[in-house]
Amino acid sequence: MDDPRTLFDLTGRTACVTGASGGLGRQAATALAAAGANVVGVARRAAALHDWQSLTGSQAAIVAADLTTADMGELVERICRPFGAPDILVHAAGINTREPADQVTPEGWQLTLDLNLSVPFFLSQALVPAMQDRGWGRIVNFASLQSSRAFPGGIAYGTTKAGLVQMTRAMAEAWSHDGITANAIGPGFFPTDLTAPVFADPERADRNAAQTCIGRNGRLDDIDGPLVFLCSEASAYVTGQLLMVDGGYTAK
Repeated sequence: MDDPRTLFDLTGRTACVTGASGGLGRQAATALAAAGANVVGVARRAAALHDWQSLTGSQAAIVAADLTTADMGELVERICRPFGAPDILVHAAGINTREPADQVTPEGWQLTLDLNLSVPFFLSQALVPAMQDRGWGRIVNFASLQSSRAFPGGIAYGTTKAGLVQMTRAMAEAWSHDGITANAIGPGFFPTDLTAPVFADPERADRNAAQTCIGRNGRLDDIDGPLVFLCSEASAYVTGQLLMVDGGYTAK
């Protein structure tokens, strides 16, 4: 039997992480680099990407782009330029407009749909052929508590995150016979730009922490182990699954 520790080693692998300029996307990109992968971080905010790259070193490359408007062919070429076509694709970019149901606009709805659902599919579709050629690939989608729970002001966001879970299953059905696993991580409450309004209210943040089985909200590094697992050889027989990383929030 091989040393089980090598199952999590990503040396020689190349990963692409969207939303890498901050929050869980940046944490994911950092964790994969620490596990040995070369990582291409993709996001809109160029300055924040450069900051991440400077801290990560030669294993890091960046692509500054608005995923909702970028030409897919050009975007893929830029992603593949530094290290070749990725073996691992992590979709962490997302948006929550927090529009109440009665106030949802067509523009807000479409933007949420584009970034949270359409981009993960079409970017995966474009990068899967190289994974198929290798017979190995990992796709990890970032789902949410709202994939199965309804929160105030979250009708557009929750709809896309619920769809993302089903899309993950469909990706597994379509591509896992080629050695490509597709799974989703469902974070609980972590301190990120997206959840800033939640953590700005200490009483609300404390209520969320009390709702978990563990008794606290997430720390950014709580995502590292589950993510590396789903991106590594350790998860070779795991596909089409949603792994909630929420301290047991959805268990209660």
